[in-house]
Amino acid sequence: MQRYEHGGDIYANPHVTLDFSVNTNPMGMPAAVGQELLSRVAEYARYPDPACRELRAAISLHENVPQDWILCGNGAADLIYRLCYAVKPRKALVLAPTFSEYERALEQVDCQVMYHMLKADNQFALTSEIEKQLIPGIDMLFLCHPNNPTGRLIQADVMGHILHRASENGTIVIIDECFLDFTDGLSAKQYLNNMPTIVVLKAFTKMYSLAGLRLGYLLTADRTLLDKTSNAAQCWSVSVPAQIAGRAALTSANWPQKTRRLIAEEHHFLSEGLCELGITVFPGDANFLLLRCKIPLYELLLQKGILIRACENFRGLDWSYFRVSVRQRSENNRLLQAIKEIIRG
Repeated sequence: MQRYEHGGDIYANPHVTLDFSVNTNPMGMPAAVGQELLSRVAEYARYPDPACRELRAAISLHENVPQDWILCGNGAADLIYRLCYAVKPRKALVLAPTFSEYERALEQVDCQVMYHMLKADNQFALTSEIEKQLIPGIDMLFLCHPNNPTGRLIQADVMGHILHRASENGTIVIIDECFLDFTDGLSAKQYLNNMPTIVVLKAFTKMYSLAGLRLGYLLTADRTLLDKTSNAAQCWSVSVPAQIAGRAALTSANWPQKTRRLIAEEHHFLSEGLCELGITVFPGDANFLLLRCKIPLYELLLQKGILIRACENFRGLDWSYFRVSVRQRSENNRLLQAIKEIIRG
């Protein structure tokens, strides 16, 4: 069996009492979502709407884009694979380190994958240097905004230059914004109307803690690409509970705003605490932190029932890199105390 390469694998570690490996909202699921799911259990006996009409209408209002620019899927990862199957790119460019499913999906369609290496001595920031690799013949580019596991947003001017260069070359750019709502960053959806080769990916997994229901969506003005991607999946890819939960989540008043306030405060608190313990914390904007520490932090914390994300399987990183999510104050304090005990014996 292939090794699971992501956070949140509490099933392999049943003794874990505190999970910092998964980057979902520390406030959990909005109460309105749970209430709506419970009140509509009888509907689960039906087949789901394969076109997700009501959900797409809600997303259209939320994102302020036309409904026919939206395709829903079984999480963002599902849409990543479907896009690759739909396009079948011959050559693609991805960042490193970044979310591993881009590379895996490209390899599934026998695509040659090129890498733009982000550098630790530049705090893993994406710069205009990437434009040197955006040459004719690159069929697809994956960007993660903010990037996982570094947490870095792409600066607006850099994003604009990349998208214009890619548009000139006919490169399809897939911009993963699954963590964007935790930040004050600008969405690339502003470019959709004028650049039909752009696809924006989003999910309910992170902000609304719906990881177990699997629900994501893409935005694109390219109707041909959207139709091909839609046809690259089985008919009922989004369940009835997922569609109900998605609509309920979007009506949860001020949920993203409340979350951003919490994350901003706890991001600072956790980062400061880790730095005081002598751990390198890379600057980032998301609801998680990339760390570097010359002790086997993953194994030692696991012994204390705390799960973090070991980052050695991210291209460009090694065993000394770790990722931790930003959680509630009591949980963050427990993590800091556990690390203090490890370091100071």
